[in-house]
Amino acid sequence: MSTSAVTTLTVVQTGDVTGTQTETDTNVAASGQNQIVNLSSGANTITVPTGGTTPTSVIIIPPSGNAVSITFKGVTGDTGVRLHNTVFSRISLDSSVTTFCLTAGSAITGVRLIYT
Repeated sequence: MSTSAVTTLTVVQTGDVTGTQTETDTNVAASGQNQIVNLSSGANTITVPTGGTTPTSVIIIPPSGNAVSITFKGVTGDTGVRLHNTVFSRISLDSSVTTFCLTAGSAITGVRLIYT
């Protein structure tokens, strides 16, 4: 069974640059899964939910106050992209993506993954 998910991102800028921009994405085949995972030091392979759903993104939310590096990778061994220690990241996923890797500088308890 799938869930419909609407993700909205609103950026409001003030100061030298002002403006508001809103982007919305709707996925009628989202998994609706909201997981808390503990990352071990090094590469952690994450399996994208299936079972009749097709997530189009994952929102990665590190625990508040996290001081440990997290790198998003397509596969273990790839250079990847270093994520911010405490700010959430939304990564779009193609329907062919079945796994991805989060490499942690050391163990991290309580990383939230929301699939939309």
